[in-house]
Amino acid sequence: MTLINSLLSWVMKKRIHQMELFMKYPHEVQDELLKKLVYSARDTEWGRKYNYASIKNVKDYKSRVPVQQYEDVKPYIERLRGGEQNLLWNTDIKWFAKSSGTTSDKSKFIPVSEEALAECHYKGGKDLLSIYCNNHPDTQLFNGKCLALGGSHQINSYSTESFYGDLSAILMQNLPFWAEFIRTPGLSIALMDNWEEKIEKLVTATMAENVTNISGVPTWTIVLAKRILEVKDAENLLEVWPHLELFIHGAVSFLPYHDQIKQIMPPHKVNYLETYNASEGFFGIQDLSNSDELLLMLDYGIYYEFMPLDELGKEYPKTLQLSEVQRNVNYALVISTNAGLWRYLIGDTIIFTSLNPYRIKITGRTKHFINAFGEELIIENAERAIAYACSNTDAIIKEYTAAPIYFTDHENGGHEWLIEFEKHPDDLLFFSHLLDESLKSLNSDYEAKRQSDIALRKPIVKAMPENTFYNWLKAKGKLGGQNKVPRLSNDRKYVDEILLFANEN
Repeated sequence: MTLINSLLSWVMKKRIHQMELFMKYPHEVQDELLKKLVYSARDTEWGRKYNYASIKNVKDYKSRVPVQQYEDVKPYIERLRGGEQNLLWNTDIKWFAKSSGTTSDKSKFIPVSEEALAECHYKGGKDLLSIYCNNHPDTQLFNGKCLALGGSHQINSYSTESFYGDLSAILMQNLPFWAEFIRTPGLSIALMDNWEEKIEKLVTATMAENVTNISGVPTWTIVLAKRILEVKDAENLLEVWPHLELFIHGAVSFLPYHDQIKQIMPPHKVNYLETYNASEGFFGIQDLSNSDELLLMLDYGIYYEFMPLDELGKEYPKTLQLSEVQRNVNYALVISTNAGLWRYLIGDTIIFTSLNPYRIKITGRTKHFINAFGEELIIENAERAIAYACSNTDAIIKEYTAAPIYFTDHENGGHEWLIEFEKHPDDLLFFSHLLDESLKSLNSDYEAKRQSDIALRKPIVKAMPENTFYNWLKAKGKLGGQNKVPRLSNDRKYVDEILLFANEN
């Protein structure tokens, strides 16, 4: 283990030096990266369509290629899943990260190339460890194992040559053999589909290991931790794994989980480190121990553009280069990647907190959403599910809003829906059931979180008194014009306001 630690230390110091260089010359790094991406794809079907061979600079690229959303590239992705190649990228793409998000489909399938695996996602993992070890030179991280909570994967029905699954599962499936020696559990458990059975097997497989770090979405980490503490009759995970020193998290906001996590993993003993790693790419790493800002990673095969929010929805939206952004301004993130996504609007919004180096915070999504538990529930899902529940109960609604119910020590999380009915359903519980079932059918991430009520319990629907929303808006001086009731919110600000208002009036 000493030899491994020495080798890892050398590699990480070298990488820290490389990161210092890209932070010193960020614009040059991004400009060169765009040239490389365009050159690589010049003979693909996409590259020929937009004449990549004649693109000389960023101005040419932005004027030639329109901003894309998933629906725009979906026909190419479906062909890729069917086995065709050289469409969006010049090397074979066999893996697809399955995710719900700002799209009308139940799931979207994001292409993952070999280059994206090696030069983006795995590079991000290495850099994360390099940054952590640089900040904590006395770390004992590599004297034990990483408990990695991943998803599942399965063979794509389109072709035996293409595969899809959660991004975490794709990363695990393609790790080098030696990585199995420093992580737990084994792949046979890590890639299981049945989460209820998987949790039990995870408990059995990991309790006796020397776990020094945990990597996972807070939602599932809490579920697993509570089960382990129950089995071991322990108060926190340090009683189970005394050398635990790091929790690596991402995918959803950490804020709703902080109080529970600090009970499970006391912050004076365990360090927390956030990443910004999406299906489309690995974008940022928390590089400062005393700040929740994320260092924007500029040499991962991703070229960034930043769209001012007032450009959203325009036919020819304006985007900014890295050199043009300002601090504390919300931008929608647009990316071009080494997996063949070109000027792709991923649906996230960010602000820059620092311009030297470039650090960011994630501020939300470009559409209404609830993503407190990784369910990525969007407004289109909500509208269609409510329409389905109404049509099958002969109900009519006037207004509604929904927000998360956060985890407590005794209950799992969920969604709370405040609905003002023009015509009430005969059975509100049946209405709630139909709403839930429809959301499952529309959104695969919501469906996964609802499995066996492990992470997400049934929604709570409350029928509000007549004119609640109208009077609430009136009291706020927001009647008429562009003012409207927020449909979905990722926090409880509006829901709690409306409930309090209804109780007082």
